[in-house]
Amino acid sequence: MSAAPVTSPTLTTLRASRAEQDAVVRWLRPLVPFILAVVCWAAFTTDPRPGLDGRGSVISIALAALVVGGLGGLLTVGRRAVHLGFVVVLFAASAALMWLQPDGAGVAGIFIGVSFLAPVVRGHLSIPLAVVALVVLGSVVASGRPGSVATALLNAIMLGAFYGMMLLAIRLREANERAERLVVELDRSRAAEASAAGLAERQRLAREMHDVLAHSLSGLMLQLEGARMLAAANPGDPRLRDAIDRAHHLGRSGLEEARRAIGMLRDDELPGPESIAGLAAQFERDRRVPCRLTITGAPRELGSEARLALYRVAQEALTNIAKHARPDRVEVRLDYEPSATRLTVEDLGAPPPPAGDGGYGLTGMRERAELLGGTLTAGPTRIGFRVELGLPA
Repeated sequence: MSAAPVTSPTLTTLRASRAEQDAVVRWLRPLVPFILAVVCWAAFTTDPRPGLDGRGSVISIALAALVVGGLGGLLTVGRRAVHLGFVVVLFAASAALMWLQPDGAGVAGIFIGVSFLAPVVRGHLSIPLAVVALVVLGSVVASGRPGSVATALLNAIMLGAFYGMMLLAIRLREANERAERLVVELDRSRAAEASAAGLAERQRLAREMHDVLAHSLSGLMLQLEGARMLAAANPGDPRLRDAIDRAHHLGRSGLEEARRAIGMLRDDELPGPESIAGLAAQFERDRRVPCRLTITGAPRELGSEARLALYRVAQEALTNIAKHARPDRVEVRLDYEPSATRLTVEDLGAPPPPAGDGGYGLTGMRERAELLGGTLTAGPTRIGFRVELGLPA
């Protein structure tokens, strides 16, 4: 799946800044042919002039090499090896013109060369090395010109400053591009986090709705089915009234649980382990099966998610027993151990449920345990079925 384009105010600003820098570079490129034309004009108006014999022929060759190096360097930006070759030709031709025509404009070729060299030179030592090279080049070229060493050094320093500004502009553009990439990655990671948070929230709500509805509706259906059978067999059976009362109680309890689940979204008070006793009592009252709760250890303060997980797992385990088992009794244990809080719900005296009959209930219980760094095990025992939840302290 392709990633959607990322936009943000910061990214828009960075791209606008880079566009302005690119515009400046595009406006500077046409200056190279213009400077080359000025150098050629100066060469033909300065003595000695280009010609076909003697010193003039050497000047003509150097001038042609300068034009080839300048135009070649302009056209090969991005192809490092070829580009560097043209830059070397440009430097050599400029140095030759400065030697052959001391009063000419050969130094302009050096400026073009350093502007070409800046984008391809890397490393923190590039600026001082370039300055040293330019000083040496200027001194060597000026050595044949009496009294011009100071002028050559000044030109070399100007070239170094020009090179430094060019390199600074290149580094600024690279920093801009890196910042743009980081902003894009940051925005995408934020979008991925938001998507993951939305998915986690939907899964949490699905678990809550399942636990609430499964517990109340399954008990309600069992009571209504019993009432229907009593009404069909003997409409005057006094147990019919009790079955309807229990169904009404389950419906009301389910409505309260649904409201409590919705209240969870508003940070209302959530049920916790102190409410498990009520679940056990309700199970015993509705199913007419003894359900005993045992608590060991010193109760301690738990997080809201851990408290809710203990309550929901006890609720779901008792709902599964009501739906799938016919036990003689049910044991619920809540153990506050030094390193964990452990909840065990076990039915005794009932055959194990059919294999694979876990549905969404066991899946939801395991998800709750894993999200809190705990474990949940569920399986048949020799005389029943046991669900055990362990949450780290």
